Amino acid sequence: MLTSTTPEDLTAAGQDGAYRCWAAAYPLHEAISIPLGSHDALSPRLALRWLREHTRNVTDQLDMAYAQPGRYWLRDENEHERALAYLTTGTAYQLTLHDENTRYVLVAYPPGAAS
Repeated sequence: MLTSTTPEDLTAAGQDGAYRCWAAAYPLHEAISIPLGSHDALSPRLALRWLREHTRNVTDQLDMAYAQPGRYWLRDENEHERALAYLTTGTAYQLTLHDENTRYVLVAYPPGAAS
């Protein structure tokens, strides 16, 4: 569950104010995930930059047909603005891509939100 938090909540919880970013691959029919990276960003804009870089890395590895949604997302400035709005108002943002064997999940969430 993802929730909004106030600055007072973050101080009380001892959060450092970092936006958590992570990416993982989930192979079909397997009970494990494969971590693809994580990062603590100091601002929503830096979190979005991390998501863009890792989306580019994932799409570069996919066959053309499966890469198209990620490539479209990389050019979609309106969606990037929506992601920034979510992060600045305390809501996580998630992008999911897939191919025939694996689901790729990229997430950024604000300080104090549950992962």
